[in-house]
Amino acid sequence: MNKEGNQYTFLFSIALVVVVSVLLTVVSTGLQPRQNANVENEKRQNILRSVKIEVSREASGEMFDQYITRRLVVNARGEEIPGDAFAIDPGKEMKKAPGDRRLPLFIARVNGETKYILPVRGTGLWGPLWGYISLNEDKNTIFGAVFDHKGETPGLGAEITREEFRSRFDGKTLFEGDRLVAVRVEKGGKASGPHEVDAISGGTITSKGVEAMLLNTLSCYEPFLKKQP
Repeated sequence: MNKEGNQYTFLFSIALVVVVSVLLTVVSTGLQPRQNANVENEKRQNILRSVKIEVSREASGEMFDQYITRRLVVNARGEEIPGDAFAIDPGKEMKKAPGDRRLPLFIARVNGETKYILPVRGTGLWGPLWGYISLNEDKNTIFGAVFDHKGETPGLGAEITREEFRSRFDGKTLFEGDRLVAVRVEKGGKASGPHEVDAISGGTITSKGVEAMLLNTLSCYEPFLKKQP
């Protein structure tokens, strides 16, 4: 075959693409277990952060088993059902009809006190928001919060990940009497009372996304939260 001809160039290009594709597939397949392990460790890390346990990814597995005493899955009536809470994707469950949802939650023991950890999922200005809210044994008072995002603006909406914002939720309560109101995010330093926090300066839409995320997700857990501990 004429190596200077178009046919040779065309066939060589195809062969090169095939070889590179095979190599990339092999590398990706080989790294998949490690990637999955990193995702799971980060999940454990964030669950622990919601109860104020700071730990490295590498140590998250051991510390998770130390502090998390139960993993529960409940239905829309707040009843425990079979399932592995850690394996459930809350984002996918939120897309289902309420009666079909499997709601994961975790129970931790921290400094001799029981904490309930609930995953929350929502939408910000530019994409998904997610996180975990931990509650005291009364299932009403927030003990800690962790938030993350996919594409919020650095220095503005992305500030929801910072401790300065997350700590504003500490001690806030979800219920107003017997009614779940979650936590409202108020603009311009107007927050007052047990159900309000100040929004991020310049990140109002993302802040309101956090508010909607909390109300929409925690409403699914309301029957469970109203059950006596």
